[in-house]
Amino acid sequence: MARELSSRDIAVLKKVAPECEGLECAGSKAPYKSILPPLSNHYAKNEDDFRNRISALDVDDLEYLISLIKTGEESLGCVQSQYMTIFLDMTAEKMGKGKAQEVMSVYTKWNECD
Repeated sequence: MARELSSRDIAVLKKVAPECEGLECAGSKAPYKSILPPLSNHYAKNEDDFRNRISALDVDDLEYLISLIKTGEESLGCVQSQYMTIFLDMTAEKMGKGKAQEVMSVYTKWNECD
């Protein structure tokens, strides 16, 4: 589901990618519609960098992202599996395995890029 990033979305994105200056994909010039795809595809240099960035999120931020994931507002289709595994691990660590399983079920259900 395409959306326009809210001020909360932008704050979360800037928390994990402080170098983010614009809110559009460098390649397609399309505006970002989610947080995790640009983080994993444009800002994180590798898996360790992604893990470090995601670890900056507190429980409130994770809960917010998970609520967007569950409603389909936060796209996971363009998040590569190795990055998704890191996100799921961080979710399980901070919020429990049940929350991570909820996210995993959404991830396996959707497979298109937004």
